[in-house]
Amino acid sequence: MNIKLKTRHDIKKMKKSAAILAQVLEGLKGLVEPGVNTWKLDKFAYDHITNNNAKPAFLGYKPSNDMPPFPGTLCISVNEEVVHGIPSKERILRNGDIVSIDCGVLKNGFYSDAAYTYKVGRVSEQKEHLINTTKKALLNGIEAFKVGNTLGDLGWAVENTALEAGYSVVKVFVGHGIGRGLHEPPQVPNYGLKKHGLTFVEGMALAIEPMVNIGTEDVEILDDGWTVVTADRKSSAHFEHTVVLTENGTEILTMFDGF
Repeated sequence: MNIKLKTRHDIKKMKKSAAILAQVLEGLKGLVEPGVNTWKLDKFAYDHITNNNAKPAFLGYKPSNDMPPFPGTLCISVNEEVVHGIPSKERILRNGDIVSIDCGVLKNGFYSDAAYTYKVGRVSEQKEHLINTTKKALLNGIEAFKVGNTLGDLGWAVENTALEAGYSVVKVFVGHGIGRGLHEPPQVPNYGLKKHGLTFVEGMALAIEPMVNIGTEDVEILDDGWTVVTADRKSSAHFEHTVVLTENGTEILTMFDGF
């Protein structure tokens, strides 16, 4: 496995990319409301990223020959949509929805990647609890990301948080390394066994991203080739940060106010 460790210079560049991304996710807080279409959210993100001399990492992304290029700046996934939802003028957010928004930025040759699940108006107690649990799962995973720990420690911390709340984690989609590539080794599962797997060392940069479902962990992909939904159509939440191990410890690069 070819893990690409980051130098101080690399991390400095990644921080610039991550700062733009964090501004997008923070700015969306004021735009996510009942009645707005998801295309409007996407346009805000595109404009902010390009106005800062950066590129949307997801726009036109094509991971394989049998998939269409992704048509948006943001992946916008509502309620039972887990990840990779496509922005649309026809998709209107409604009171009580939850919407997971994933964004990637390329700036000066380095990528950042983060996601946040927003409440649309007033949501049910169950959805509120799902959001809080998923955010906690991410933070617990980040806490396990330190020199000397393993991928299994991180995955265990994420999944155990979800299981204790009575939820499940999606296993067929995982986090990943990040840097000059949007997706670098290693893969970062949201499950695992303590003290198993790759050992973390200084210079590693990961995009840690738990996807937590109220019901089954099983998912399906819709006919658009991108949108992933829960098999039982119960709600899902998604949080993600770009995180790096430095000489001073673990640093979250995509942090913003309220996250």
